[in-house]
Parts: sequence; C-alpha cells; structure tokens
Amino acid sequence: MDILKGYGSDDNSDSGVNNDDTSNDAPAPIPIQLPSTLSMQICAAPEVVPSGAELCIQHIDSTTKELSFNPKFEELFAPEVGPENPFKTQQERAPKNMLSGYVEKAHISEFQFENQRRTFTSFGYALDPTVDGSAEEGKLLVGAVETAEEKGAKTVFEHTPVRPLDKRKRKKNDNPEDITGFLGPWGGFIDEKRIIKPTEEEAAELEEILAKRNKRGKQIDDKPIEEKTVLHIKDSVDYQGRSFLHAPQDVGVNLRSDTPPDRCFLPKAHIHTWEGHTKGISQIRWFPVTAHLLLSCSMDHRVKLWEVYKDRRCVRTYYGHRQAVRDISFDNDGKRFLSAAYDRYVKLWDTETGQCLSRFTSRKVPYCAKFNPDPDKQHLFVAGTSDKKIICWDIRSGEIIQEYDRHLGAVNTITFVDENRRFVTTSDDKSLRVWEWDIPVDMKYIADPTMHSMPAVTLSPNQKWLACQSMDNKVVIFSALNRFKMNRKKTFSGHLVAGYACGLDFSPDMSYLVSGDADGKCFIWDWKTTKLFKKWKAHDGVCISALWHPHEPSRLATAGWDGKIKYFD
Repeated sequence: MDILKGYGSDDNSDSGVNNDDTSNDAPAPIPIQLPSTLSMQICAAPEVVPSGAELCIQHIDSTTKELSFNPKFEELFAPEVGPENPFKTQQERAPKNMLSGYVEKAHISEFQFENQRRTFTSFGYALDPTVDGSAEEGKLLVGAVETAEEKGAKTVFEHTPVRPLDKRKRKKNDNPEDITGFLGPWGGFIDEKRIIKPTEEEAAELEEILAKRNKRGKQIDDKPIEEKTVLHIKDSVDYQGRSFLHAPQDVGVNLRSDTPPDRCFLPKAHIHTWEGHTKGISQIRWFPVTAHLLLSCSMDHRVKLWEVYKDRRCVRTYYGHRQAVRDISFDNDGKRFLSAAYDRYVKLWDTETGQCLSRFTSRKVPYCAKFNPDPDKQHLFVAGTSDKKIICWDIRSGEIIQEYDRHLGAVNTITFVDENRRFVTTSDDKSLRVWEWDIPVDMKYIADPTMHSMPAVTLSPNQKWLACQSMDNKVVIFSALNRFKMNRKKTFSGHLVAGYACGLDFSPDMSYLVSGDADGKCFIWDWKTTKLFKKWKAHDGVCISALWHPHEPSRLATAGWDGKIKYFD
C-alpha cells in the first residue's frame, strides 16, 4: 500500500536516496506524519492470556437454554457480565470483600431454620453447623435427633409418646337395624364411668359449696317488696260519695265528649308544674276518656296520680317496685292500671284504693305493658320484655297464655291497630312487626337497611297512621291499615332524640304532631306540610314525653328527666 511505502527510516528520508523499484520519472513520495499513538510498533500476534486467570473464563449468558461446549466449573458458576442491575438493593451492590471477611450468600430452608431456632431456644442446642453442607437436610435432622437422644436430650422434632388414655377403645354398634342400641360415632369409651345421680353425701356436700358461694357473691333479693299507697288529699269522695275517679262537670269542657275539638291551636304559656318525683320521669298517661287525671311513673320507683283540673294536686302515690318504673298503662275504664319496672315485675293496681291486685314476672325486664283494648278481653295484657318476647298474661289465672317470640332484640313498644284485631311491635332489632291477636307468627315484617330502632310509637286519633320516633332524629310515619307501608313523604325532623325514647302525640284534630327532645325542648310540627311550627325549652333534662289533652284545643303536658311535669296552654 502507498501508506506502507511511505514508511522508512529517518536516514533514508533525510538523504533523499530513492528506492530501486521507483522510476526516475515518478515523483518522490510525500512523507506522512502519523499521530504519536499510531507511530508505535504493531504486533500482529494474538494476545495470549496465562491460564487460570479470570480473563480467560468464558462467560455464559444466564438467559441461554442450550450450551454448545463443555464449560468448566469456574465458567459455569462465574459471575454474570454486563451492565449493573439497577434493581438490585444497596446491600446487594455492596462489595463482596469486606474488612471482616468475605461476604457470601447462604440459602437455607426457612422451615428448618425456624425448627433449629426453636430447638435451641427450648433446649439450648441445635443442628451442628460444621457438618458437611452437601448432605441432605433430612439426614442432618435425623443425625441431630439421634445425637441428642444419645446424650439423653430432647428435640422439638421427636414425637409425643402415646399415653395410656389415648389407647381407650369406644363402644361400637354400627348396625342400623338395632334401633334401641345403635350408637354410630357417638359411642362412649368402654372404661368410661357415668355418674347419673350423686349420692346423698355428695348432694349434701354440693349444697354446702353452693351455699358458701352464694354468701360470697352478691345477694339478689327476688322477692317483691310489700306494696303500699299514700292518699294525699283529704276529700277522697265528694258530697255525693263519688271518688276522685269521677270526672268533674264544672270545668267548662265536656270531658265525656266523643268528638274532638273543632280546631286546635299552638300552646303559648306555661300554666302549671307538677312536682313530687325525686328522679326523672319515664312515662305519663291520661286517664281514659275523660283525661281529668294524669298518671306518671318515675325512676324513683314510684307511680303518682295527679289532678289536671281545679287545684291540680297529687292525689295518690303507689309504692311497690324495687327499681325504676319503665311503663304504665290504664285499662279501658281507668279503674286499674299496670306498672312495668326494671325489678322484672309487672304489677296490677287498683287506681282508687291503691291496692296491688296481682304480680306477674317472667324473670326478664318488661319494657312495655298494655291491656288488650277489646271490652271482652280486659282480663288479658301483653308485655314486651328484654329477652325479645311479647308475653300475654291472663289476670284471672296469673298464667302466661301466649308468647310471641320472633323479634331479635328487646321489644320496646306495643300498639293495637285495626280495631284491636292486630298489634304492632317495635324492637331494638330495628324492625317493625305486625301480629294477629293470639297467633304467635308475625303476619308482616318491616325492616330496611336505612331503618333505625323506634323506641316510641303512637297511633293517630283517626286510627290510620302510626308515628314512630326513629333513632336517626326523625319521626317516620307508617300506614296503620292493611299494608303498613312507610309514608316517605311525611318525615318530621329537626329535633335530637338519638339514644332516648322520647314520646310523641297528635293533636285531637290531627293538625299537629308534638314530640319531646333530648335537650329538653318540645317540638310541634304541622301534620300536613311536616313544617316545624314551634319549639321551646320545656325541661332542664330530657323531655321524655309530650301528650296533647284529648278535649282541650291547646293544652299540652310534658314530662322530663328533671322530675317535673309541665302543663302548657
């Protein structure tokens, strides 16, 4: 090549002597100045690497599936060559050679490692790590167990020896034709001893032990206390010999009228306060038909009867419960009433004399009690209890004659509808059930994911609607006829009742709906438009009940946890 021809010694180029093979006519070659890097000597021989060096190792691609040569051990297990793996952790990128020695990854079964750790923790020794690592883990395990057993030591791998009682045999009789003696898989052990009845000595010892335990524990007195009553007025009868149960006729209102007032009005002023209870009031009830008396029960274990007209005195107090009285209910003529209390008793009282006529208990707390309003069923009453049942008692015999057991929570209210042929109950299970009288299966079950518990229910004066106090701070309305469908258009809200069984009531002409409130306020809504008309502070504590007088157009009684009953006009 021309470039190679230009190469020559420095002496020849300086002297200007031409080569023999060049003609005289040819021009002299131009000397080429190469860079200093190319001016070095060129060695055409291959570079020979001494054997055993790392550079002579032929690296194998880890992704290959087929080898075209026989790799050596070092080549087979050589490190991968290529760019740094960006997904490796910082610990994996760390250098292998460290000041403390050579770092080498070890692979071990997590199961075996945990077993050895437990053995070491339990007994102080484990598998010997100096044993040849190429042996199988199972052989090492057996070897460790045998070594430990030779030394009299235990390991966590040895089996528990079978105990004598584990070898007991069961009685067998798998013949299905033997009806009386067939055992199947339920046969007892052959050597099993069965004590059917304790001996007299054992029975006496058991009684002593139970007696000692009862002494140590809290004494629970289940016996009802002796009932008594106090008459607070001197003139219990009038000049004609009529008791206070007789309605007065000189109060300017016909208390025996069957028709409600033509039009009701919102109360504006507080006209009276009945005081006498020492603790919060839980329920108030008007005297049937006339409403000239007011019955109240309280957490101070007492029931009181008050005058609504004239002097508005406390007429009589009934003592007979050990704990707070939850509910009260008159019969149709008002001569008797029921009181249900947390001492698990429902008691029947004579309103006029104050005598306790009967006691009823199912060993559960009665949350509500109500007479059957039918004139021919005044000897029957139903009570909703804390064990999810509605129990019907016969006053004449004192026995339970029917149980309605379908609810999944404590029963809070009982309301008779459809001319007393059916009754509606609400419960803590957030459902409403409708029952036919004397049929212990609910004919209608109303439950919805959006429904809440409804601890207070009242029936409208026209018998068409049920107003239910819902725990989501609303009053919801159900139809009381046939389908018992919720009326979505009528929902009354604005008050705070979550967690309290605040009672509610209709005005006699169905114009207004009134309810208590957890803050002690009284709320009045328009029935047609569901608009809130009025609210005011009625009590210091919870306003637990509000009742509109059935014969007065604008008079309202409220009861609160401050122990007071207030009258508004």
